[in-house]
Amino acid sequence: MIQAELTEAALSAFLDAFYAKVRRDPLIGPVFSARIADAAWPDHLERVGDFWSSVLLKTARYKGNPFGRHLGIAELAPTHFARWLGLFEETAAEMFSPDIADAMIERAHRIGDSLKAGLFFRPGS
Repeated sequence: MIQAELTEAALSAFLDAFYAKVRRDPLIGPVFSARIADAAWPDHLERVGDFWSSVLLKTARYKGNPFGRHLGIAELAPTHFARWLGLFEETAAEMFSPDIADAMIERAHRIGDSLKAGLFFRPGS
């Protein structure tokens, strides 16, 4: 069912569906599984739920450092971000009305662009 409102419950359902796809994906799934054990996924989903709730619903629940969490992942490449964003876009379009999906996707791209700039742009290299 397409959600016409972005609520905590709808966001949680979205993240569950999205990260189920991420975990099965042949490109990015192994990157996640190398760092997040099956038993640790509930904690990870809670943390990313706090992050996206803060970003999209302005709840200010997230108190972490997303850049720092990604900095130590040596095998991360721009192709991983592209795939992550593709799955994000697909899932948002499946679950939300176009206006909500578009707003979520726009924020995800801005965050992804910022992370990629910090991780991969090296002036003078």
